Amino acid sequence: MKSRIVLSIVVGLVALAPAAYGKHFGGWGTPVNAESVAGASSDLNTQYNDGCPIQSPDGLSLYIASNRPGGLGGQDIWVARRDEPGGPYGAPVNLGAPVNSAVDDFCPSPTRGGRLFFVSARSGGCGGPDIYVTRLDHDGWRAPQNLGCTINSAAGEASPSFFQDDAGQSVLYFSSTRLGGFEAGGTDSDIYFSLDFGAAQLAPGLNTANEDTRPNVRKDGLEVVFDSTRAGGLSALPDIWTATRATDTAGWSTPVHLDAPINTVASESRASLSWNGLTMVFGSTRTGSEPDPLGGPTMADVYIVTRGA
Repeated sequence: MKSRIVLSIVVGLVALAPAAYGKHFGGWGTPVNAESVAGASSDLNTQYNDGCPIQSPDGLSLYIASNRPGGLGGQDIWVARRDEPGGPYGAPVNLGAPVNSAVDDFCPSPTRGGRLFFVSARSGGCGGPDIYVTRLDHDGWRAPQNLGCTINSAAGEASPSFFQDDAGQSVLYFSSTRLGGFEAGGTDSDIYFSLDFGAAQLAPGLNTANEDTRPNVRKDGLEVVFDSTRAGGLSALPDIWTATRATDTAGWSTPVHLDAPINTVASESRASLSWNGLTMVFGSTRTGSEPDPLGGPTMADVYIVTRGA
């Protein structure tokens, strides 16, 4: 029954396969704070934790997770909107219930058709924070549905990333701290995927004995970005890494570290690619981010970087 509920929620999501984008892009430019875009709201980033950024497929909405004042409790999901792609985003608005709750709700991932995958620590799940899906219709957001315990686990899941492959299969990438990952007996985060909302499978070629987490796959399935504490980063904190492949069912290339100025000695996390692959947004605690209001460590801000086609 649970699997039928999940499939009914996502029906129509895979009706139209995304066009395959070219595999060759220019190099990434220099990241800028999301607020530095001319005309952008000064409320995009705050002195609180602002991260997990991702753009909607049409490029008109920027979803983030933040514990800023005005939420329902813990991390909440907020959305900022703009009039046209490339324009400045306005002030983020809290999505409210039933998407947000009194506990942590984070890692939003919007898709075509008004669906939103996200992670929540609300009760009634499989253990730790679980992946949920909801949809926006004329009456507002539908009650979120848990994806079930063949995808979720008793540990914590993060960063759902959905696309449809060329064979018409629904593919969901995410990370999890469940047992049985890359390292026997390890409890670090690893990257997994699910086909047609079936059982979670460890993603070959992307994991190490370190933290490998928060993946986002480009909508043609040919590029992935994620953050990791593996060897080769600029510090012991998470850095953004990327891998590519020739087809959406081929093995991933050896992950490549995105050097400065994208990564820094601070923490970079939950990078996500725009629908056309030309823009990447991510969270960072780098110099220039807004300080903690209580005098603690610098909180994450949202940054944007672009590349040529």
